[in-house]
Amino acid sequence: MKLPLFQIDVFTDTLFSGNPAAVCPLDAWLDDATLQAIAAENNLAETAFFVRRAAGAPGTAGPKDAAGRAGGVPEASFDLRWFTPNQEVDLCGHATVASAYVLFNLLGHPMRSVTFHSRSGPLGVTEENGLFSMRFPRWDPSPCAAPDGLVGALGRKPSEILKHRDFVAVYDSEADVRALRPDFGVLARIDALGVVATARGESCDFVSRFFAPGAGVPEDPATGSTHCELIPYWSKRLGKKSMRALQVSARGGEFLCADLGNAVDIAGKAVLYLEGTVVV
Repeated sequence: MKLPLFQIDVFTDTLFSGNPAAVCPLDAWLDDATLQAIAAENNLAETAFFVRRAAGAPGTAGPKDAAGRAGGVPEASFDLRWFTPNQEVDLCGHATVASAYVLFNLLGHPMRSVTFHSRSGPLGVTEENGLFSMRFPRWDPSPCAAPDGLVGALGRKPSEILKHRDFVAVYDSEADVRALRPDFGVLARIDALGVVATARGESCDFVSRFFAPGAGVPEDPATGSTHCELIPYWSKRLGKKSMRALQVSARGGEFLCADLGNAVDIAGKAVLYLEGTVVV
């Protein structure tokens, strides 16, 4: 069996930066073991797989998508799943953008909008002038105590610890976030998908880094889903609804963010790196 495979650099307009995601469109779902094996072989933070939904299939209850649709399934919507090298995850931003990029620019999708149905509900993506905007869930992180080993593994004490899906470590400066040299062995044992380090930015509204060694991703270069947590926090702290954020990993990533009240909008650019074929 031969399957198309694409690799897209996301949250960047420059090749060899941002976050690379593999995208594998399917005619029908393969078994989970094969999907996981393909993701492990790709050895990227995420591999996305999608399958077109039949017209008229029952919709997934949830908020309106980015095009304002609610209920039912619009024509040409897709089921979308994401895999790290060692597990399936419930939400991934950069591989969602990568999937929309493949549909819009390489597979002849007739519109510049799409609805993906996922474990996290319906996710709308639109594209205008090369900017991909995602309507994602809003996650308000709550203050919490640091779990055993977290502060030591990060190497610097944060000013605040919060949690929703991930632990969020807030630092006093961008320099503090850039200087972190985490102990990934210890972080891999933390009971969360990952740990976000964040601070107010010097040339932007806020910066972040994301570590998820327990999911097979020691440091993710540019992470969309963490902004479901970061946007509400920084919107409230800065008193702003629209913000620009940078992920200050080695590859870097840029995000245009908006707090929509009951959801967040995460936008960025993407570039094609690779087109190929998987033989399984």
